[in-house]
Amino acid sequence: MPITYIYRERFPFLLEIFTMTHTVIMPLPSRDFDPTEVSIPWKMLKDAGFNVEFSTVDGKRGYCDPVMITGEGLDPWGWIPGLKKFRLIGLLLRGDRSSRNAYQELERDKNFLNPKRYDELKVTDFEGMSLAGGHAAGIKQYLEDKTLQCFVADFFEILDDSGQHKPISAICHGVVLAARSTSPTLNQSVLFGKKTTALTWRLEKSAWDLTKNFARFWDPNYYRTYMETKDEPVGYWSVESEVKRALRDDSDFLDVPKKTKWHFLKASGLFRDSIDDDRVSWVVTDGNYISARWPGDAHAMARELISKLNHTE
Repeated sequence: MPITYIYRERFPFLLEIFTMTHTVIMPLPSRDFDPTEVSIPWKMLKDAGFNVEFSTVDGKRGYCDPVMITGEGLDPWGWIPGLKKFRLIGLLLRGDRSSRNAYQELERDKNFLNPKRYDELKVTDFEGMSLAGGHAAGIKQYLEDKTLQCFVADFFEILDDSGQHKPISAICHGVVLAARSTSPTLNQSVLFGKKTTALTWRLEKSAWDLTKNFARFWDPNYYRTYMETKDEPVGYWSVESEVKRALRDDSDFLDVPKKTKWHFLKASGLFRDSIDDDRVSWVVTDGNYISARWPGDAHAMARELISKLNHTE
């Protein structure tokens, strides 16, 4: 009988000690997070040997936006019970096969099913952090939670044992959470003075226009997490505009330059990256802070986070 089997069966605590790995924290809302932006970084981190822990406001497992898994409700007939399972546009807008498979695997992960509470989190317990996003209404609880904002701010501020900032990735609305997190020492957003990207107004508006004018006309603002009042300009509460208001200068928000190779693939919002193809992704790195725009950048963002984590070991 293999000795590792004996150890595993008789002394499981020893196996845990000898196989300890660095831990990354991934806070989540109770519902409506984007499944791709959570499951792809989780799977890539896990496959690279990192332990990923999760956190929600109440310590109960979180639930993704189901529309982004099934695609149901993203076609003009999606409001009709007998027809909503017949999908066309929904198949294009939902997560791709790799993310759906990763999410199925994630739902069996013991850490995902047993998250910590926001008020239990300590920066010193983790080597890195990944901030996912999502656009449906449930994401607001995550974006607006003051306890979580304080934790995120501390994560940006506190240095590791070598005097370096810990690696942090943020994607889509996860960048909004970072933008709303105020540095306790500078009394500014933790993103003030940093280069970043996030969901661009061009991408957000294209999805909003498609759904409000055609695909999901009965729920026209599904792709807009926050809406403007009648006295505010259109797009004032878009992700891009809010993030820019937290930065030192608008020029610190970086979109794909027009002369970039593969510009159409990167900027159109029609293509997603994969585990072995980053041509369509756009990721911005400033020190140990990594940002990305939307689910189509998730693989590239996770790969950069893993690279940063490996360099801090």
